[in-house]
Amino acid sequence: MERSELVELLSPEGLRLLDSLPPYESAADVVRVVSDLRKAGHAPGLVAAVLGQSRLRARAVPKFGEFAGRMLFTETGLEQATRLRVAALHAGRFAGASLNRVVDLGCGIGGDAMALAAMDLEVTAVDADEVTATVASFNLAPFENATVLNADAESVDLTGFDAAWLDPARRTAGHTNTSRLTRPEDYSPSLDFVFGLRERMPIGVKLGPGHDREQIPVDAEAQWVSVDGKLVEMALWFGSLARTGIRRSALLLGRDGSHELNAPADSEDAPVGVLGDYLYEPDGAIIRARLIGDLARSLDALMLSESIAYLTSASLVRTPFATAFRVLETLPVDEKKLRLALQERRIGTLEIKKRGVDVDPATLRTRLRLKGPESGTLVLTRAAGHRVALLVERVSALS
Repeated sequence: MERSELVELLSPEGLRLLDSLPPYESAADVVRVVSDLRKAGHAPGLVAAVLGQSRLRARAVPKFGEFAGRMLFTETGLEQATRLRVAALHAGRFAGASLNRVVDLGCGIGGDAMALAAMDLEVTAVDADEVTATVASFNLAPFENATVLNADAESVDLTGFDAAWLDPARRTAGHTNTSRLTRPEDYSPSLDFVFGLRERMPIGVKLGPGHDREQIPVDAEAQWVSVDGKLVEMALWFGSLARTGIRRSALLLGRDGSHELNAPADSEDAPVGVLGDYLYEPDGAIIRARLIGDLARSLDALMLSESIAYLTSASLVRTPFATAFRVLETLPVDEKKLRLALQERRIGTLEIKKRGVDVDPATLRTRLRLKGPESGTLVLTRAAGHRVALLVERVSALS
């Protein structure tokens, strides 16, 4: 969103028009709505601004739920924004540590700052981009204990703050057509500044879940978070925000609540064993936190192959930390023979999962020329270093 669009949007007419729109559903609806708004005499710039915002509100519902309909967004800000459920957990750390005056350096559209303010903490949200800071001001307007500054995070006077939350921008500047930054030194604020700040006060830092683990400071509690099976972030906690004795954590949030596996360090992998009746695929947070070995031992399971994140066991142990599959049979690895085996089983719909093999599932599915009324799941991986093709069925309702 450009500054001119924001000016249009924040006018009394713009906000009234935005709130009057029906829920954004499809491009066909947009064409009709544009036509109706233009016939009603609204300027093209205003129509474009409110419809763009309506689209972003619809996209924001998975992250912000019913609150999305009362917020403003930018494309980049929404992409990097923390889900409200996760932001509440972040805020809970500060509240639990009695850190009452928090500065949010790189606040984006204000998602984490909203959660902090909702916990009755005094929050100062900072963003270097004028448009983004203005959007954050709108979103934080209901909270008297929240202030927004349009400033560079590294230049803010931190006197009087108890702690800081940082979510460094990991995309190029702008509001549309941005690209992901691959070098941490290009983040804003820079990681040198971020990690240096832990010498002054307790801090929490949000980074991408795939961030280089070699760059995790040794004094950090590193927590990987997945929501409904999707890995969403790695958070680093320092000082009184970090829990004693925990350096690695995998937190899973789902419809059935939350589940956590933690340890004082990366866990040692379990030994490699023979393929059993069950196969386990650990959640992405478990894999990134390198807690596969601890999970394996809790399941009385073994690694299917060295350095590949599949576990196997002779019997089923229910767990929220992995998806379990019952191994039905081992199929030929050769593509021609595999195709014939699937045809014999009349499998026309096939889910293909793979680890440790160089296969494009979509391309392979096309080449297999599947036909038939049955469905199945095929796992392509390695067992004790050798390629295998396993026909499996998902075991449901693990808890």
